[in-house]
Amino acid sequence: MPNLTKLTENYILEHPSIKDCLKNGLINYSSLSRQIASELNLNPKNNFDAILIACRRFTGKLKKEEIHENKILKVLRQSKIEIKNKVIAIVLEKNIYFGNLINLEKEIKKKGEIFRIIEGISAITIITAEEFLELIRRYFRNKIMIENKKLAEITIKSPKEIETTPGAYAYMCSLFGENNINIVESLSCWTDTIFLIKEEDVGKAMGLLRF
Repeated sequence: MPNLTKLTENYILEHPSIKDCLKNGLINYSSLSRQIASELNLNPKNNFDAILIACRRFTGKLKKEEIHENKILKVLRQSKIEIKNKVIAIVLEKNIYFGNLINLEKEIKKKGEIFRIIEGISAITIITAEEFLELIRRYFRNKIMIENKKLAEITIKSPKEIETTPGAYAYMCSLFGENNINIVESLSCWTDTIFLIKEEDVGKAMGLLRF
């Protein structure tokens, strides 16, 4: 016997538009229950009432979530946004000569440009201005795995309260995802949250980030 409550909640969570409509009281519960039963191959005759009750109860949970969302928005409304275009993110193999990485950093920092490194288990990503692409190629030759070009770096500078506000980062990521904006890279440093996206998506992103 399937757990109808869990199935119903998972269905709603997997459909953000339905979730938003439930939050705002814009859903006909009977129609939604029939849709869930149909798409999950559940017999409406036997399961309709249970699904309907699960939908109503989950709406109550979403209302509490909305209160938490308001706390996130309160912090984000105090944030400032900085944008830098003509940015690249170069993915290197892990087994590079780190002396070259240090020398590269020195050259780029001398010119006052951004230089960020993300070190993972199997690769290293360098984020910097596109004018240094040839310099990176010269230093690392055959160690380059991916060259992500024509990017923009969006930095969201938030008040210190963001550190103790659960879900703020997830909220920002969901804004991008639900509006078909791919996050190429992301990182954070204390109260700064940094996203790399395609330059062509900057206009749309700015519209979303006007908290």
